[in-house]
Amino acid sequence: MIANPDKAHVDFTRQDTLLRVHCTGAWNWSAPHPAMPEEPLWAGLSGVRLEATETTEEDGALLAWLLKFCRVAAERNLAIDTGGLAEGTQKLLALALAVPPRTDHPTDASPGFFASLGGIALRLWSDLPLALAFTGEITQAFGRLLTGKARLRRRDLMWLIEANGPRALPISSLISFLVGTILAYMGAVQLAQFGAQIYIADLVAIGMVREIGALMTGIILAGRTGAAYAAQIGTMQVNEEIDALRTLGISPIDTLVLPRLLALVMMVPLLTLYAGVVGIGAGMLIATTVFGVGIREYLHETVLALSWTHILIGMFKGTVYGALVAFSGCWRGMQCGRSAQAVGEATTSAVVTSILLITVSASVLTILFQRLGW
Repeated sequence: MIANPDKAHVDFTRQDTLLRVHCTGAWNWSAPHPAMPEEPLWAGLSGVRLEATETTEEDGALLAWLLKFCRVAAERNLAIDTGGLAEGTQKLLALALAVPPRTDHPTDASPGFFASLGGIALRLWSDLPLALAFTGEITQAFGRLLTGKARLRRRDLMWLIEANGPRALPISSLISFLVGTILAYMGAVQLAQFGAQIYIADLVAIGMVREIGALMTGIILAGRTGAAYAAQIGTMQVNEEIDALRTLGISPIDTLVLPRLLALVMMVPLLTLYAGVVGIGAGMLIATTVFGVGIREYLHETVLALSWTHILIGMFKGTVYGALVAFSGCWRGMQCGRSAQAVGEATTSAVVTSILLITVSASVLTILFQRLGW
């Protein structure tokens, strides 16, 4: 029987344990392709030989069919002889077989609540030794700074102080004023039931100076400065600038991390004190204009309510929060990968880590100071 030359055709001829596969006709994607051999024809085979004569191919249809056939034969551990194919077809088929077939795995179902919680715990646990190692490097850098051996540029330090101090005043002023307003309103609603509106001053003064001023300053800097630190150092990591510093024998901790940490530690206590003053001013504005408290009475009650203990505790907490923000931003930046996506991930991780550490430390410090009676 003569095959139709206008149609793709395959003859399967078995010779003992060898299967000869002879392809003829016109092969293209617009016409149907021959099917694979039936199961009985595969039984007892040890190899196959591929042949192609009097074929026409314009769009790779023959090669695709041969590739499919070879993979079926390979699954049955059969030897494949391509000697009957054209030299170009043999090379293309060898290249195609060298690449494993793509397998589309079904999308796994989203993990449950406890699985997600366990994943977060494992990531935190794996980050702990890295954080301790980074803390040790910073401690060594401080030792070099105290002995005058650290390579810290004063110009960089002064620029970072300006960026993290005076330039942070507008956003700090806005947030502190709004928080002081909210705190005054919340306290006044309850105190007005007893005719004790004057104690709005106590509530706002102690709350802003001791707790909320430092906390809001830390959170503001986590989004503003911590993200900037991670992006700056992460970009340097991508551009291999940090590797260049190490090659030159310059410690990246001394040059990049130490000035950023010092700048925040020096500026955050002042920003915390400033936030407290702005919050007290907002509370005074609400108390005097809405609830009829006199300005002189409000200021007098504020002075009576505040003590140096409250002020120093607030500034100490602000210092701790600033150090945590600088630590998180620099640490995530130094951990950054070598791509633009890695820089974004490092920035996000720096903000999340900063806020998490601030929240935990705020809880611990508040409980500690309360237990000590301070």
